[in-house]
Amino acid sequence: MTTARLTPPSLNTKLQKPALDWVTLGFFAVFHGVALLAPWFFSWSALGVAILLHWLCGGVGICLGFHRLLSHRSFQVPRWLEYPIAVLGTLAMEGGPIFWVSGHRKHHAFTEDIDKDPYSAKRGFWWSHMLWILYPQRDNFKQERYAKYAPDLMRQPFYRFLNNYFLLLQVPLALLLYAIGGWSFVIYGIFVRAVLLWHATWLVNSATHTWGYRTFHTKDNARNLWWVSLVTYGEGWHNNHHTYPRAAQTGWKWWEIDVTWYTIQLFERLGWATKVKRIPAVRR
Repeated sequence: MTTARLTPPSLNTKLQKPALDWVTLGFFAVFHGVALLAPWFFSWSALGVAILLHWLCGGVGICLGFHRLLSHRSFQVPRWLEYPIAVLGTLAMEGGPIFWVSGHRKHHAFTEDIDKDPYSAKRGFWWSHMLWILYPQRDNFKQERYAKYAPDLMRQPFYRFLNNYFLLLQVPLALLLYAIGGWSFVIYGIFVRAVLLWHATWLVNSATHTWGYRTFHTKDNARNLWWVSLVTYGEGWHNNHHTYPRAAQTGWKWWEIDVTWYTIQLFERLGWATKVKRIPAVRR
């Protein structure tokens, strides 16, 4: 595939097109390629490992941790719980916590702005889905942006460590999986899990700004999409979320399944989660 074909469409002729990052492209190509070997290494236990780690890293680490806890501070947990949750999110390989949180906060501050939103849907479906990673805007990786949008995390050495070494954390996890179940556990627990989790998360950026219904009339095009919510533990109720981003729940109707919210409720009942921000009573 040539660079010209990958170049994302621009709605503004003056908008600079970032250069393709060949290292990043190679990284994702290798992971997708190894994941395609899954049928030759299949076992039910390996599939179970992939599902378990998908939920732990994605549902608990990203959706509950990076998103609702760290990005929006929609509830609080003690440090003994916050830090392990952050490690799970880091193991998802979606970047370090400071990178993830600062980018998401900027997305909410400038939703769908083609210049300032890191994964603006107005640049096209594939840009918001994954091309924004392959054509990185260098501003998204600068310390100045981290300090501006995630100063609370920048002040903590623990989060700076996770942000700098998030890829290296895969090594002990891969060694543990290999020791328990051999290459099938590694392929399913690292590669298959990562690829499925990446695309599930990216669908929140792309699909829920393209299809679905709108309960609230917001300035952006965020929408509620049931099938994205099923693979992202409740993150697909995006119109609800963009209307009240600091609420700990995204599913508002009884049928809007929000697994992450159910987990937060469990934490609250156990006394682990406090100051949980709920949807306004007038809007229920």
